[in-house]
Amino acid sequence: MAADALFQPFTFKGLKLPNRVVMAPMTRSQSPGGVATEEVAAYYRRRAEAEVGLIVSEGTGVARPASLNDPNIPRFHGEEELAAWKTVIDQVHAAGGLMAPQLWHVGAVRARSETWAPPGPYDSPSGLSRPDHSFGEGMSDEDIADAISAFARAAGDAKRLGFDAVELHGAHGYLIDQFFWAGTNVRDDLFGGPELPQRARFAAEILKAVRAEVGPDFPLIIRISQWKQQDFNVKLADTPKEMEAWLQPLVDAGADALHCSQRRFWEPEFEGSDLNFAGWAKKLTGAVTITVGSVGLSGEFIAAYAGEASKPASLDELLRRLDRGDFDLVAVGRALLQDPQWAVKVHQGRTGDLMEFDRSAMATLS
Repeated sequence: MAADALFQPFTFKGLKLPNRVVMAPMTRSQSPGGVATEEVAAYYRRRAEAEVGLIVSEGTGVARPASLNDPNIPRFHGEEELAAWKTVIDQVHAAGGLMAPQLWHVGAVRARSETWAPPGPYDSPSGLSRPDHSFGEGMSDEDIADAISAFARAAGDAKRLGFDAVELHGAHGYLIDQFFWAGTNVRDDLFGGPELPQRARFAAEILKAVRAEVGPDFPLIIRISQWKQQDFNVKLADTPKEMEAWLQPLVDAGADALHCSQRRFWEPEFEGSDLNFAGWAKKLTGAVTITVGSVGLSGEFIAAYAGEASKPASLDELLRRLDRGDFDLVAVGRALLQDPQWAVKVHQGRTGDLMEFDRSAMATLS
């Protein structure tokens, strides 16, 4: 199929995207001491120069002591850190691109190195890293209020620096998602409870605080997932009704777009329909949705960490679903990590020039 649908303009919340291609957020760990470098800025600029409609940055930490589990992941607070992000967005804009930072708190996730620890206690809903696995202490009311404020301040800084939108990382078993998940949230206060909408309150309060900080017209995205890094088979919502009860409060709280992460975009979310996660989220809430998951590659990204390469794959099924209106935008991860020119090649029909993904690309800023 021709890729025309992927290169149609799209506008939401006043953000005019030239096409439907989104660069997915991908952790790079190439910012020593948490400060993005000139090489990081050039890395994003190369994608902006090559027809990526919207760039979402790698996850970047908000102002909580243990928001990150790696000292080389960038932070989104502090004078030096924000000055570095100003360089990044200026470079992206100079290339004609658009960009959103992804604001991140890892929660109860261990540090990547045995020789480094975060400068403060780990945050989590209930002192659990996964069901029945104790890790740290549950957050106090004061901790929760401060974390909400940290996300809001970072979003406000993003707007002041000139970013075009902001994304919250609410997926993959990190802090916001740990509140969603009954396996890690056993609180019995306002931020917990047996029902998913109760456990979604933390995310909703962050969204409300961010919206109050950035105003009514600034585009706000939240990334969500059913699966967790702690358990790939977890589903927060087993039925469309449960999914609506989870997602509608997020939209009501201020989310303009739902970035619906699944490991393979073509897999149906519920029996009886071929709609994927993003398709159901759009159908249930009416919000803008972004699909993601092994776009353009034969293998999924978890296997890439074990060294598995992936070959270029047909986009026909993706284009069929996009043309049908299942979702609005398409996030591309490893294919764009490997090759900054991926979108240009797809647009020009140069499928023979598409590159195979190799794990070595994860360690570089190509």
